[in-house]
Amino acid sequence: MTVIKALLFDKDGTLFDFGATWQAWAQAFLTRISGDDPDRAAALGAAVGFDMAANAFSRDSIVIAGTPGEVAAVLSPHVPELSLEGLIDVLNTEAARAPQTEVTPLVPLLGRLQDRGLRLGVATNDAEAPARAHLDKAGVTQMFDFIAGFDSGFGGKPAAGQLLAFAAHVGLQPSEIAMIGDSTHDLLAAEAAGMMRIAVLTGLARADDLGPYADAVLPDISHLPRWLDDQTR
Repeated sequence: MTVIKALLFDKDGTLFDFGATWQAWAQAFLTRISGDDPDRAAALGAAVGFDMAANAFSRDSIVIAGTPGEVAAVLSPHVPELSLEGLIDVLNTEAARAPQTEVTPLVPLLGRLQDRGLRLGVATNDAEAPARAHLDKAGVTQMFDFIAGFDSGFGGKPAAGQLLAFAAHVGLQPSEIAMIGDSTHDLLAAEAAGMMRIAVLTGLARADDLGPYADAVLPDISHLPRWLDDQTR
């Protein structure tokens, strides 16, 4: 069995609770681009799979695993007063402001993983700037060897570009790395890159959704140390 020497994390729904972050973002973003028109905000929310009244995403919402560019492309026909680039700028500005709720205290967990000699990275379909803002607020940016968003030059998931860039950055074979994520995009990217596929249940997807694509399904990332111990037994 190949020894795991590095871990690559998705961000939203993996390091941070998806609902706590992106429900607040959706409310603020949709209110802003609708010009404070509740009916228009509700219609825009429906286009991206978000119910403004219920403050909830549908499980197939494009926001869950899509890039800001993909979300903006869906909304753009409904917001003709903004260019696509302008819409992406507003989306990223509100994303950087979104509150973050750590799935588990990140500093001690990441420290334990570093103490094991593991290299750590983040690969997200969020833009890199708001991703770094979120990691900065949690005080963990410096604990990662590599941070990439969809706009960092490697593409977005489910393609393998970000994952292979991390492997090259830390000088490891993809088979020596585990990708941890809460969506099929993360797991398909890991499969394409030749990495171990670890699913966590802190996004909106259920075990039944992720299990067929994963080598292991964990409740959340706090279970990683025990999982790593199991791999070495």
